[in-house]
Amino acid sequence: MNDRTTLLGPRGRIAMFLVLAVLLVSVPALNQWVPPGSPFHLPDHAVPLVGKYVCYALLALSLDLVWGLAGVLSLGHGAFFALGGYAMGMYLMRQIGDRGVYGNPELPDFMVFLNWSELPWYWQGFDQFPFALVMVALVPGILAFVFGWFAFRSRITGVYLSIISQAMTYALMLAFFRNDMGFGGNNGLTDFKDLLGYPLQAMETRIGLYVASVLALGIGLWLSIRIANAPLGRLLIAIRDAESRARFLGHRVLAAKLFVWTLSAMMAGVAGALYVPQVGIINPSEFSPANSIEVAIWVAVGGRGTLIGAPIGAFIVNGTKSWFTGLFPELWLLGLGTLFVAVTLFLPKGVIGTLIELRLRRAGPALAATNLEPEHAGA
Repeated sequence: MNDRTTLLGPRGRIAMFLVLAVLLVSVPALNQWVPPGSPFHLPDHAVPLVGKYVCYALLALSLDLVWGLAGVLSLGHGAFFALGGYAMGMYLMRQIGDRGVYGNPELPDFMVFLNWSELPWYWQGFDQFPFALVMVALVPGILAFVFGWFAFRSRITGVYLSIISQAMTYALMLAFFRNDMGFGGNNGLTDFKDLLGYPLQAMETRIGLYVASVLALGIGLWLSIRIANAPLGRLLIAIRDAESRARFLGHRVLAAKLFVWTLSAMMAGVAGALYVPQVGIINPSEFSPANSIEVAIWVAVGGRGTLIGAPIGAFIVNGTKSWFTGLFPELWLLGLGTLFVAVTLFLPKGVIGTLIELRLRRAGPALAATNLEPEHAGA
């Protein structure tokens, strides 16, 4: 495996899943079991905030799967995230029923306000949770498959693919801003009431959504590591480092890239679906190209190609952003810019990539070879 890839060894992966287990238990415990007067108590509003960070971590992981392994830099992953969010938002809107402002049991409030007479055909079925759950992954997956088929078949790579993916998400943003699209226009979808009959504002529901987000992140990490350590993972890295040579040797480059690209988009859609009920709104601003660029920054800060680095980068950047906006509301952009510049100059391989590299240097060539070679057992 190329030395630019610094995947975690077995011990590192065990430690990673232990951290996830602690994260899974600690947040609900600190909120529910620690008295409010204690300095260790986690307030109610912090639970969905941490849950939002976990969703961002899953989104960052989805990008690292395709960028870190296959070398495909997408600047449009925010589109897949938003589509998954809209699919969940449509289900939540259908659950409001006659409790909306206008009391219409069938049409959401924004459709009544715009004098729509009937529910559009593409809203049918979203009153059923299993259908919405399928659409959360299927809609981003179909878009990614179609986009990837034409792009990869035409051998569009590098900066050109990044620009085209950014154009895709920008086009979707403009489309969803239109009221006649049937997705709430610039206001988007909001005023959600409950999920599966449970009130979204209840702490039990918020904790349940948080737990679901952490479990989804854990499954995403497990799946990504399995792919990286399988023969497919080695093929993806070969494509990243020398795509023409991999194609010359007879490998199915198109199929490999299309598979990981589509899977990555579906993971981003799941992240968006978990994000929406915790935040309480989904609007076209989620399609903004700037959001997709920020996701790439998360991956770069954490460590591209390490898989675990991407979620950590998402936590670092978004946690820093929340801290800066609270303490220095007028200077937070300057602070974040300084962070990005510092990471680029002093940690070019990201936080986790640099730590793994330092550990391998200290351990010597033998341990480096052990950690950098993919595992054959159970791959």
